[in-house]
Amino acid sequence: MPSQEASIDASLTPPREGANGLFTQSWFAVCLSRDLRAGEVKGFDFLDGRVIVMRDANGDAQVLSAYCRHLGADLSGGQMIDGAVRCPFHFWRYGADGRCVQTGSGDPIPPAAKLFRFPTVERYGFVLAFNGTEPLFDLPAFPKDPATLRWKSGLYEHLMHVDPWIICCNTPDMQHIAAVHGIQFDAAEPHDRLQWTPHSMQYQLEGYHRDGQRIDFRVGIFGTSVYYQEGEIDGRWFGFVSPMGLLRPGLSTLYLAVAVEDDPADPQGTQSLLDRLYALEAHVASEDLPIVEKAHFQAGTLTKSDRSLARFLQYLKDFPRAHPSSRWIR
Repeated sequence: MPSQEASIDASLTPPREGANGLFTQSWFAVCLSRDLRAGEVKGFDFLDGRVIVMRDANGDAQVLSAYCRHLGADLSGGQMIDGAVRCPFHFWRYGADGRCVQTGSGDPIPPAAKLFRFPTVERYGFVLAFNGTEPLFDLPAFPKDPATLRWKSGLYEHLMHVDPWIICCNTPDMQHIAAVHGIQFDAAEPHDRLQWTPHSMQYQLEGYHRDGQRIDFRVGIFGTSVYYQEGEIDGRWFGFVSPMGLLRPGLSTLYLAVAVEDDPADPQGTQSLLDRLYALEAHVASEDLPIVEKAHFQAGTLTKSDRSLARFLQYLKDFPRAHPSSRWIR
């Protein structure tokens, strides 16, 4: 931690995603749930390679490495047959667990004919994959009964030409929150109220939005790629979560999901509130976009107001990195 007057040199800057062939072991969004129908397979760039997404017999999404273990054909060009994806090249079939269940020729299945299966969950209207063999942490949930919530989820229209963790650095950056987003804190910057775990950072943000709305939010980062926020704006509760995707090193997708409490007596009013809040969060992203894309991001001369950001940079430097899918997805 820096002293109040100390500066921090560039050694605090975390490694970029993909450096030395490694990626942070975080949850990354791969696609929208509504874009993946039963009986179809879709392909997506992910980390430094390619994956497919399909639904198993229970309708649950599965994220698997994309290349057939026979001769490397892209399975996203295949078909779903009896719950398995059939390779377009020689008709080998792979089940939802990644195991080859049939060769096209009828030859015995080679023991190594298996795809890499990523830990996969559907949450907030998205399909997310964890970079690892087992998740190191759970995704956050809102402190409301899920049955009482109405959601709006989507994909931000612009690609972000940076790693997800660089976008996440905005959350503990108190100078950024005030200068770019016009947030006025109630009292002193909340550095002393940050709560840390090995895989998350959260704090209470109380004050006023640029347009005068009263805000009382709990905000945070889970892993290196999931922004979380819940609380009240002008006395109305809403939740917002933004898991990020990583198409390749230095190229991110931004997913947006807003939840409000449903009012069965006023469905139009509920939808109007949901649309306004979604537009607000998309606007916040638009404020960040031209900054993060043009910045030469590194820890330079930090000041007293940067002490939470400095600790977050150290958190990122210490974060587990791996690439167990490397020989499958490339």
